[in-house]
Amino acid sequence: MTSVTDGCAEQTMHTSREYSGGCQCGAVRFHVRGALVDASICHCRICQKAFGAYYAPLVSVRGTEFRWARGAPKRFASSSVVQRGFCAECGTPLIYEAPDRVAVAAGASDTPEQLPPHLQDGLGRKLPFVDTVAQLPARPPADDAAAEAFLANVVSRQHPDHDTAQWPV
Repeated sequence: MTSVTDGCAEQTMHTSREYSGGCQCGAVRFHVRGALVDASICHCRICQKAFGAYYAPLVSVRGTEFRWARGAPKRFASSSVVQRGFCAECGTPLIYEAPDRVAVAAGASDTPEQLPPHLQDGLGRKLPFVDTVAQLPARPPADDAAAEAFLANVVSRQHPDHDTAQWPV
């Protein structure tokens, strides 16, 4: 089954379990129980802007299986049929809301490695270099002494990848 809404196509994928996720600062958290469907990467310009990235990884959920566990996102109407939800505190993109479904930002999940994309959409706006990113040279931190020293002093303020009893932690 494939359908298109606001430039983002759907491919059906069924996974039944519980998922959680949220924004970078922890102000907004969500829970999903049940089948996750339509893991995709959308290259449309609306998604590029909404995510501040070359593309948007999305996973659709049935609205009745989705709930906000802490806080609520601020919303922006990105088109005549879709609203985008994001954390008003830290700016993390969280949801794509259409009248018939909600798509969760896959990277906002606590376990994004369990949500591999099965479809690309919006290919008319796909940036030409996206397919060659994996071929770029990689620089391990050990090869860059300045980066290694910088990273040694970083104290993360990012919310952990699991629910916490309070926010901020």
